[in-house]
Amino acid sequence: MSKTATPVPAATILMLRNGPSGLEVFMVVRHHQIDFASGALVFPGGKIDQGDFEVNSFCEGIEGQDDTSVALMVGAIREAFEECGILLARRKGSAQLVSGQELAGFEHYRKPLNDCEISIRTFLETEGLILACDELHRFAHWITPDMMPKRFDTHFYLAVAPEDHLAIHDGYESVDSVWISPNDALKGADDGTYTIIFPTRLNVEMLGESQDLDHALALAADRTIVPVLPWTEQRADGNYLCIPSEAGYRVSESRMERT
Repeated sequence: MSKTATPVPAATILMLRNGPSGLEVFMVVRHHQIDFASGALVFPGGKIDQGDFEVNSFCEGIEGQDDTSVALMVGAIREAFEECGILLARRKGSAQLVSGQELAGFEHYRKPLNDCEISIRTFLETEGLILACDELHRFAHWITPDMMPKRFDTHFYLAVAPEDHLAIHDGYESVDSVWISPNDALKGADDGTYTIIFPTRLNVEMLGESQDLDHALALAADRTIVPVLPWTEQRADGNYLCIPSEAGYRVSESRMERT
């Protein structure tokens, strides 16, 4: 029997804004050569680096959190910066997030951080920055099923995009990006414009329960986060992918198409 892979800690960030017609979320199209969710429309995110465990003293809003929880928040902020160029950070001693003008001066750090050529600690020390972990709001927790060869233990966070930060995909892990309403993302998945994998779709649907930022953040604050470890069930009419009903999604099972 093959050995079940151990899930790798990971973090994903749903960067939000109020658009002309309501709530919008920033999503990227994964490069087709990426070995997980290649070509899919996803939220920025990725696995936690060892360096994410080494910057507790460079974080605000982590009171009462254990080291792993802090690392997940650090990873979410780092991945947002690497993948879409938004940085939830403040200058030491400042109550304001870094401005768009300041952010432009940090652009050259994105690829070295992604390539692990420099650590997040080095970046923060060099630029005198503190990560604004208090800007993150827990949204969901998904674990890749046991049968998959590559597994992630992924925590999802909401964050409000600073108005003067320009979000743009990195060009190597992601090849396109869009600010999109949840409803338009779902329509695009249904008509074939986008490929959206099951966990992403359900979280887009949950986000779509909110019409604006305030409502999305209020619902997230009230939600009990239930870890979601999907499983399959063989039934008379086919295989079904199932999740716990108490997780609060619109559906708790989906019939898997035959391949």
